[in-house]
Amino acid sequence: MENKKDILSRAYLVYIIMCVFAFAILYRICVIQFKEGKYWTDKSEAFTTKVFEIEAVRGNIFDVNGNLLATSLPYYEVAVDINVPGIDKKTYKDNRDSLAYKLSQLFSDKSKKEYLKLLDNARESGDHYVVLHKDVSYKDLQTIKTFPLLKRGRRGGLVTLQTNKRERPFQMLAARTIGLSRPGIKAVGLEGAFDSVLLGVPGKRLMQKIAGDVWRPINDESEVDPKNGNDLYTTIDINIQDVAEHALLKTLVKNNASYGCVVLMEVKTGEVKAIANLTRGDKDSTSYYENLNYAIGYATEPGSTFKLASMLAVIDDYNVSLDEKVFVGDGKAMFSNLEMKDSHAPETPTLTVQRIFETSSNVGVAKLITKYYSKNPQAFIDKLNSFHLDKPLGLPIPGEGIPRIKQTRNKDWYGTSLAWISHGYESLITPLQTLSLYNAVANDGKMVKPRFVKEIEQNGIIVKKFTTETIDEQIVKKETIRKAKQLMEGVVKNGSGKGLNVSAFQVAGKTGTAKISKNGKYEKTYQASFVGYFPADKPLYTCIVIINSPSNGIYYGGLVAGPVFKEVAEKVYSGSLDFIEPINQKQNLLTKAPAVIKTRSSELEGVCKTFSIPSKSASEEASYVSKSMTDSTRVVMVPYNVEGLLKKGVVPNLQGMSAKDVLFLLENNGFNVKVFGVGTVKQQSIEAGKKYNKGDKISLILS
Repeated sequence: MENKKDILSRAYLVYIIMCVFAFAILYRICVIQFKEGKYWTDKSEAFTTKVFEIEAVRGNIFDVNGNLLATSLPYYEVAVDINVPGIDKKTYKDNRDSLAYKLSQLFSDKSKKEYLKLLDNARESGDHYVVLHKDVSYKDLQTIKTFPLLKRGRRGGLVTLQTNKRERPFQMLAARTIGLSRPGIKAVGLEGAFDSVLLGVPGKRLMQKIAGDVWRPINDESEVDPKNGNDLYTTIDINIQDVAEHALLKTLVKNNASYGCVVLMEVKTGEVKAIANLTRGDKDSTSYYENLNYAIGYATEPGSTFKLASMLAVIDDYNVSLDEKVFVGDGKAMFSNLEMKDSHAPETPTLTVQRIFETSSNVGVAKLITKYYSKNPQAFIDKLNSFHLDKPLGLPIPGEGIPRIKQTRNKDWYGTSLAWISHGYESLITPLQTLSLYNAVANDGKMVKPRFVKEIEQNGIIVKKFTTETIDEQIVKKETIRKAKQLMEGVVKNGSGKGLNVSAFQVAGKTGTAKISKNGKYEKTYQASFVGYFPADKPLYTCIVIINSPSNGIYYGGLVAGPVFKEVAEKVYSGSLDFIEPINQKQNLLTKAPAVIKTRSSELEGVCKTFSIPSKSASEEASYVSKSMTDSTRVVMVPYNVEGLLKKGVVPNLQGMSAKDVLFLLENNGFNVKVFGVGTVKQQSIEAGKKYNKGDKISLILS
């Protein structure tokens, strides 16, 4: 019985202890959950780690000559762990003042006292990550690495986190075509078109979350290094781009225009050498900037530059002669009860096809097209479509404008449409499409696709090369091209583009002046344009210039857009070797042997052989020779025994010898030589023929 009571008492005791223990656990859970919850949550978050992606360095974009157009520059978030084991109490005390002073001097955002307070607070609170400054350049980072404590690197508490920022060294030049790449925003221009090529492969880095939702790297090195992006080499020539942009800007300011663009393209390859798009800041501003890519993205009614397409169509389909005459009357004509007017009264009531194009007669072109196509207007439209004007060019740069050639089946086809389309209305074409058509004429009928990129490289090795892409091998017959060239040359020689006559070379092209439509109504605002190629006899470049809404009373294409074309053409011509005839295509007759200095015979013989200069070697072996008979057509080598004289202890005549040869000879024979000037020996301080001793000083004056 007593044993039973003893067992029960022990069981009750264990039960009570277990209850107390359970209550204690429950109590502690409640305390942790409700009273200390925030404290422990913060503690746990402080020890949270996560793998972050490290942005790869985006590839560079270069111009055709290797000039940098866009690059990624490194910037750094600089922080300090002032509580690392390497910084004891004495070390911190000895360096804190000078570190705070240098930080305040470099960044100028806080005083020395404020930086001291920041460091002291971090030291006292045990903070292991205090951000000193963000967006620190590489140059400033190298300066920071010389500061007290921080010069020890990680042991001195220095923590850096690199980011990359995209920069364009040439700022506004070709800015819209190069494009922009920023985090969170879709890249545009070449940056957007070749984003996957430039992007690279991100790396991995282990980061730790600390107080204040701040992430800090755990290790100095990345866990997985990023792979940098490939480099892009464009067809843009930054020197030509600079010329084009400044010529365009000058004209926009002069004419108080809304916007403008200019594109220069190589005829054979389609390589775009310059593309400028400038927009006025606001209505009353004289400042312009690259905002929208009008050349690629804006399809507008082209106006009179479209007349080339009409002429190509009618000449190719009906073999129209340039001497065929068209009655234009007084420059006014009715088409389906709608009057069409020329901007200027015609010279005579009847004009040839050549003069219609040269003087840009709207009535003349409209009458010519309606004469041949009025019974089958779709045939005219089909011919225009065959010039690839109804489809986008398929450029890699996003945002290409959508062209429109009105079809006879469209609901908005009217009785006036054929006549108005013929001279550049009721159709939408981008400037680059217009340029491609003119380029095809310059290229003898072969239409090539405009190209902006030459190659992709990785670490200097070509990954991909871009070649010329042909859109159409022959858009019209060869004879049609010949007539079209004659028409365009006439515009500059005798017509609306007379102001573009250049003395050094001939230009061919077409002016354009189009009324701008707003909400379906044509207002008294214009778009002036000129498109053509140069030199006219052997075309190397085509160029288009568009000036929108010139506001100073002058709006004709030849007067507004023409000067931009002329300036670009002249400067490209003057600065390009492509226009200079090689001087070594035929061997010129040597009429007089060139002047020769006293030199080694082997060297002179080598020079004569390399440049095919007739020569006669010395009659006897000699290390040094001089040339005589300066009026001869060959170099006659006369031995000059300078070494023999020196061996006899006699100073030779050194005049006419190079500094290199003189120093070699004199110093090897014991002279102390002083040389003044550059070139060949003109004077020597010891006269020729005098005896000398080793160690003698000799001064030589070169000329």
